[in-house]
Order: sequence, then C-alpha cells, then structure tokens
Amino acid sequence: MKIGIFDSGLGGLIIAQAIRKMMPEYDYVYFGDTKRVPYGNKSHEAVYEFTKEAVDYLFRKENCAVIIIACNTASARALRQIQQDYLPKNFKDRKVLGVLIPAAEEASKYKKVGILATLGTVASNTFPLEINKLNKNIKIFQNPAPILVPLIEEGEHKLATFFLLKYLRPLMNKNIDALILGCTHYPIFKKEIKKIIPKNVTLISQDEIIPKKLNEYFAKHPEITKKLSKNKSIKILVTDKTQNLEFLVKKWFGKVKINLI
Repeated sequence: MKIGIFDSGLGGLIIAQAIRKMMPEYDYVYFGDTKRVPYGNKSHEAVYEFTKEAVDYLFRKENCAVIIIACNTASARALRQIQQDYLPKNFKDRKVLGVLIPAAEEASKYKKVGILATLGTVASNTFPLEINKLNKNIKIFQNPAPILVPLIEEGEHKLATFFLLKYLRPLMNKNIDALILGCTHYPIFKKEIKKIIPKNVTLISQDEIIPKKLNEYFAKHPEITKKLSKNKSIKILVTDKTQNLEFLVKKWFGKVKINLI
C-alpha cells in the first residue's frame, strides 16, 4: 500500500518532495487537482466534494493506506468531515491527515503570529482557533493572498515580489515575531519572502514541519507502516496538464511520468 498526497494544485509537490526526502523507502502517489485550482475562493461545500473525490480515488484506485491533505484550504474546510463521516462509513482502517495543525503547533511558541493564506483558509478562521487552543495569549493576524496561487500555477515568478510586498506589509506593520505560510504553494516563494520580512521574524513553512511530524506519527502507529510497500516509487496524477507542471515535477522528482486522470 502507498502514501497518498493530495493538493488543489502543484503547491503540494514541495511537501511531497520534502516527505519523500525524509522517508525515501516508501511508495508515494501525488494527486493535484490542477483543473479546479485554486480552492481558496471556492465554497465550503465545493472544497469538501472535491477533496472527498480525490481521497476516494486514492483509496480505491491507488491503494493508499494513508493520505496527507497537503492543502490548507482543504485541511480547514474538509478534513474534519472526512475523518468523522467519510472514513467510518468507507475506510475504517485507513487514515487521512492534514497539514494545518502541525503548523499551528509550531506557531504556539510565539507571541505575535502572522498568517498568510488563501481566502478560504482565512475565512474559515481555523488557524487562529487551533493556535489559541494551544496558547490563548498569542495575538494572531491574518491576511489573504488570493493572487499567489494562480501566479505559482502559471509560473509567473516575476510578478511575485510586487504582490508579496502588498500582502506582507499589513502583517509586518503588526510587529509579528513569526509568520505562517498558510498555503502549501507559498514555500515556492520562500526566498522572495525571506528577503521581505525582518530577520527577527521566524518563518513557519510547512515543507519543513510536515515531514518531521509525519515521521513521528508513523513511529507511534506501526500498524500503518506495516502496510506500506517499500519500492521507492513516486506517481504523479493531475486533472489537467498545466503550464508550470512539467518544470516543477522535473525540478523536484527528476524524470517522472505525469498521469492525467
């Protein structure tokens, strides 16, 4: 059985690459819903339906034992319902995990936290809720960045700095001491973001957090790792072959076949 990684588009590739680097022995399947990206401006109901379809495909067609939802909007708007409703009725012995709570756990160590995320993630208020469960004294400031995901999906990096300045300035004006990149696409702009934010601001990037957390989770749940096959393979599935797709796949995984579904 395999490890499934699902994202609304291509941003989750950086999470998949980071997980695979830490645990290269397993077999992975990446599912990017590139036809319907971005999820950040979709309704709660649409995000749940899209996410459920992807999870169902990865379980039934790709024989995944565990799926990581590498999309903060889907983690915020669909994960709990999938865990509480879909899994008990369909796959009691399998797991679906999100990326939002590990980042919230990391953020709980700071006093003033800024969150850069999609419209959907900001509207859900999930990051502040999860952070404040761990530490009620933290001041949290959110700012949506709706243009960043389309820029990444289209490979338009030249325009990034202008929009990053626009979206980050309100957060920096709050004198934050930590910044969460609340979308798995955003680490692709990590170098540009580091040039903009003050050096005393800690950058909380999920590609650095999720592999460690997943490794710890596997250590606590050997019943899952016993099921996983170990052929060091990676399979890429997308719903549409977009402009920037081949470049990013080659950058992080080398020559890997891209499968259209």
